[in-house]
Amino acid sequence: MKTQVVDLKGEKVGDVELNDAVFGVDFSQQAVYLDVKQYLANKRQGTHKTKERGEVVGSTRKIKKQKGTGTARAGDIKSPIFRGGGRIFGPQPRNYGFKLNKKLKKAARRSALSAKHAEKVLTVVDNFSLDTPRTKSFIEVQNNLNIRNKKVLIILDESNKNVYLSARNLQGVKVVLSSELNTYDLVHAESVVLTKRSVDIINESLS
Repeated sequence: MKTQVVDLKGEKVGDVELNDAVFGVDFSQQAVYLDVKQYLANKRQGTHKTKERGEVVGSTRKIKKQKGTGTARAGDIKSPIFRGGGRIFGPQPRNYGFKLNKKLKKAARRSALSAKHAEKVLTVVDNFSLDTPRTKSFIEVQNNLNIRNKKVLIILDESNKNVYLSARNLQGVKVVLSSELNTYDLVHAESVVLTKRSVDIINESLS
């Protein structure tokens, strides 16, 4: 399938071929769910920690006799039933990450791209570059492409410091390289902007 290519002024300058196997597949909810779940799980630090009974500093002396007090029996002051004691089954450091097959991750990205194309929120530009890092210039581009006040994902084919610096102060705008593309960013975005060269890279890597 073909889609139009525009410049940064929003004017059509040509067409680009979108691979049907990448931008025209059926949406796989399970694949997208698993890929997004893994992305968020890998971002978790997993450094949460509470002290259990054996790790609390305190005496091990039995604080009262076993019988005859009329209350429940108790051991040392580190018991979880006392204030300042250890915590029962508290959180421990762990790794939340899990493995996913490469084929499934590719299928998830294809599903996300196809969904954005079907929703007609995918824009292809001939070249996305700015001469100087100016937020005002980036806002003008947003207005020209009708993506202002939206959660926007800009996908570049190569690193461009001026674009990154111009966009980093704007809320809801994220700039990534086509090689760093992930399903979470695609699903989270309300509008996706790709360069013509990044479309070729994505067609080649996901087909």
